[in-house]
Amino acid sequence: MSIADNKKAFHDYFIEERYEAGLVLEGWEVKAIRAGRAQIKEAYVVIKSGEVFLIGAHITPLLSASTHVHPDPVRTRKLLLNAAEISKLIGKVERAGYTLVPLDLHYSKGRVKLSVGLAKGKKQHDKRDAEKERDWVREKARVMRDRRG
Repeated sequence: MSIADNKKAFHDYFIEERYEAGLVLEGWEVKAIRAGRAQIKEAYVVIKSGEVFLIGAHITPLLSASTHVHPDPVRTRKLLLNAAEISKLIGKVERAGYTLVPLDLHYSKGRVKLSVGLAKGKKQHDKRDAEKERDWVREKARVMRDRRG
Protein backbone atom coordinates (compact mmCIF):
# COMPACT_ATOMS: atom_id res chain seq x y z
CA MET A 1 0.00 0.00 0.00
CA SER A 2 1.56 3.26 -1.16
CA ILE A 3 1.79 6.32 1.10
CA ALA A 4 3.56 8.87 -1.11
CA ASP A 5 4.71 8.62 -4.73
CA ASN A 6 7.41 10.53 -6.57
CA LYS A 7 5.91 10.87 -10.06
CA LYS A 8 8.53 13.46 -10.97
CA ALA A 9 11.24 10.79 -10.71
CA PHE A 10 9.73 8.79 -13.58
CA HIS A 11 9.52 11.96 -15.68
CA ASP A 12 13.12 13.03 -15.06
CA TYR A 13 14.95 9.67 -14.95
CA PHE A 14 15.19 6.23 -16.54
CA ILE A 15 14.75 3.86 -13.56
CA GLU A 16 16.96 0.81 -14.08
CA GLU A 17 16.85 -0.99 -10.73
CA ARG A 18 14.71 -0.77 -7.60
CA TYR A 19 15.68 -1.41 -4.01
CA GLU A 20 13.47 -1.54 -0.93
CA ALA A 21 15.00 0.22 2.07
CA GLY A 22 13.84 0.60 5.64
CA LEU A 23 13.93 4.02 7.29
CA VAL A 24 15.21 5.06 10.70
CA LEU A 25 12.25 7.08 11.98
CA GLU A 26 11.25 8.70 15.25
CA GLY A 27 7.88 7.98 16.86
CA TRP A 28 6.23 11.25 15.82
CA GLU A 29 7.32 10.59 12.20
CA VAL A 30 5.65 7.18 12.11
CA LYS A 31 2.42 8.69 13.46
CA ALA A 32 2.54 11.50 10.90
CA ILE A 33 3.20 9.06 8.03
CA ARG A 34 0.26 6.91 9.12
CA ALA A 35 -1.86 10.08 9.00
CA GLY A 36 -0.69 10.64 5.40
CA ARG A 37 1.52 13.66 6.04
CA ALA A 38 4.60 12.58 4.08
CA GLN A 39 5.94 14.04 0.84
CA ILE A 40 9.01 12.87 -1.13
CA LYS A 41 8.72 15.03 -4.25
CA GLU A 42 11.77 17.19 -3.41
CA ALA A 43 13.75 14.39 -1.75
CA TYR A 44 16.95 12.73 -2.92
CA VAL A 45 19.21 9.92 -1.73
CA VAL A 46 22.95 10.24 -1.04
CA ILE A 47 25.71 7.88 0.06
CA LYS A 48 28.05 9.23 2.74
CA SER A 49 30.87 7.14 4.25
CA GLY A 50 29.27 3.81 3.36
CA GLU A 51 25.80 4.73 4.62
CA VAL A 52 22.71 5.74 2.65
CA PHE A 53 20.62 8.79 3.63
CA LEU A 54 17.32 10.31 2.52
CA ILE A 55 17.54 14.10 2.36
CA GLY A 56 14.74 16.59 1.82
CA ALA A 57 11.75 14.31 2.50
CA HIS A 58 9.09 16.36 4.27
CA ILE A 59 7.07 14.77 7.07
CA THR A 60 4.67 17.30 8.58
CA PRO A 61 4.35 16.72 12.33
CA LEU A 62 0.91 16.25 13.85
CA LEU A 63 -0.35 19.01 16.13
CA SER A 64 -0.67 16.46 18.92
CA ALA A 65 3.09 15.73 18.88
CA SER A 66 4.60 15.45 22.32
CA THR A 67 5.57 18.60 24.25
CA HIS A 68 9.18 17.56 24.85
CA VAL A 69 9.88 16.59 21.20
CA HIS A 70 10.90 19.34 18.79
CA PRO A 71 10.11 17.86 15.38
CA ASP A 72 12.24 18.73 12.34
CA PRO A 73 10.08 18.00 9.26
CA VAL A 74 12.96 17.77 6.76
CA ARG A 75 15.69 16.13 8.82
CA THR A 76 18.14 13.71 7.19
CA ARG A 77 16.95 10.13 7.66
CA LYS A 78 19.15 7.04 7.45
CA LEU A 79 18.09 4.26 5.07
CA LEU A 80 18.58 0.63 6.01
CA LEU A 81 19.94 -1.56 3.22
CA ASN A 82 21.89 -4.78 2.99
CA ALA A 83 25.70 -4.28 3.03
CA ALA A 84 26.03 -6.01 -0.35
CA GLU A 85 23.35 -3.73 -1.83
CA ILE A 86 25.09 -0.64 -0.47
CA SER A 87 28.47 -1.64 -1.94
CA LYS A 88 26.82 -2.37 -5.31
CA LEU A 89 25.10 1.04 -5.22
CA ILE A 90 28.33 2.83 -4.31
CA GLY A 91 30.05 1.26 -7.32
CA LYS A 92 27.29 2.22 -9.75
CA VAL A 93 26.83 5.77 -8.44
CA GLU A 94 30.55 6.60 -8.37
CA ARG A 95 31.64 4.95 -11.62
CA ALA A 96 28.70 4.68 -13.99
CA GLY A 97 27.09 8.09 -13.49
CA TYR A 98 23.91 6.81 -11.92
CA THR A 99 21.93 8.62 -9.24
CA LEU A 100 19.67 7.37 -6.45
CA VAL A 101 16.08 8.61 -6.44
CA PRO A 102 13.30 7.95 -3.91
CA LEU A 103 10.35 6.44 -5.83
CA ASP A 104 7.67 5.77 -3.26
CA LEU A 105 6.98 5.44 0.44
CA HIS A 106 4.91 2.38 1.31
CA TYR A 107 4.03 -0.19 3.97
CA SER A 108 5.52 -3.65 3.91
CA LYS A 109 4.44 -6.04 6.68
CA GLY A 110 3.36 -3.10 8.82
CA ARG A 111 6.64 -1.23 8.48
CA VAL A 112 7.33 1.96 6.52
CA LYS A 113 9.66 1.29 3.57
CA LEU A 114 11.09 3.42 0.79
CA SER A 115 11.59 2.25 -2.80
CA VAL A 116 14.87 3.64 -4.07
CA GLY A 117 15.57 3.67 -7.80
CA LEU A 118 18.97 3.46 -9.43
CA ALA A 119 18.43 5.99 -12.22
CA LYS A 120 20.05 7.71 -15.17
CA GLY A 121 18.94 11.24 -16.04
CA LYS A 122 16.75 11.87 -19.09
CA LYS A 123 17.64 14.51 -21.64
CA GLN A 124 14.97 17.00 -22.77
CA HIS A 125 14.30 15.09 -26.01
CA ASP A 126 13.80 11.85 -24.05
CA LYS A 127 11.14 13.56 -21.95
CA ARG A 128 9.39 14.79 -25.11
CA ASP A 129 9.51 11.30 -26.64
CA ALA A 130 7.99 9.79 -23.49
CA GLU A 131 5.23 12.41 -23.54
CA LYS A 132 4.47 11.72 -27.24
CA GLU A 133 4.31 7.99 -26.51
CA ARG A 134 1.88 8.56 -23.62
CA ASP A 135 -0.30 10.81 -25.80
CA TRP A 136 -0.32 8.21 -28.58
CA VAL A 137 -1.37 5.42 -26.21
CA ARG A 138 -4.15 7.63 -24.84
CA GLU A 139 -5.31 8.58 -28.35
CA LYS A 140 -5.27 4.93 -29.46
CA ALA A 141 -7.41 3.91 -26.46
CA ARG A 142 -9.87 6.73 -27.20
CA VAL A 143 -10.22 5.70 -30.88
CA MET A 144 -10.79 2.06 -29.92
CA ARG A 145 -13.45 3.10 -27.40
CA ASP A 146 -15.22 5.27 -29.99
CA ARG A 147 -15.29 2.44 -32.54
CA ARG A 148 -17.00 0.04 -30.14
CA GLY A 149 -19.64 2.48 -28.97
